[in-house]
Amino acid sequence: MNLSIALPTGALHLGSLDLMRQAGLVDLDAGQVGRKLLFDRDGLRVVFVRPSDVPAYVDHGAADLGVVGKDVLWEAGAGHYELVDLGFGGCTLVVAVPDDSPLGGPGGWPPLLRVATKYPRATAFFMERLGQAVEIVRLNGSVELAPQMGLVDAIVDLTATGRTLRDNRLRVVAEIGKSTARLIANQASLKTRSDALQAVVAKIRRAVESGCDA
Repeated sequence: MNLSIALPTGALHLGSLDLMRQAGLVDLDAGQVGRKLLFDRDGLRVVFVRPSDVPAYVDHGAADLGVVGKDVLWEAGAGHYELVDLGFGGCTLVVAVPDDSPLGGPGGWPPLLRVATKYPRATAFFMERLGQAVEIVRLNGSVELAPQMGLVDAIVDLTATGRTLRDNRLRVVAEIGKSTARLIANQASLKTRSDALQAVVAKIRRAVESGCDA
């Protein structure tokens, strides 16, 4: 087979390992993986990288396939094909404001909305579609503090349960998009290694469909 797949560390790590097991591709558990970053099993090379690095490995041909959250793809370039919605790791990218803010949903925002986020591309695209002028403050740490300190009017961030927002006295005023884990492929690999790659993709599709039917 001699294919490679980039799997993410972090929140999607366990789901990715379970997907590989269910698809019959490679059987690894978190204990086996530990701090090791590369495994070769039955003709499939599995490499573990930071979620934000998965598109780079795939786009530049270091990996034929990758598992990555849609939220990462919103911020990445388009040097890959998105093949399958894997269905796990679900969360929502939202616009949130302090509980005591007078701001509501789109249409009632000031002419220039100041927003703190780790997702500048997705935020800019959403605001452009609304015709809303926005000043984006790119933050790499917890963005929930920014409105409380008067840095911005609102934040754009991912939420799964809403607990972090509630704990920081923030409320959702708009939803930008839903994020789940996705299977992506290198464009050249789909052309030059089509049969082998499609065989792996088919196994992953069957595993996903089987999970949906369960």
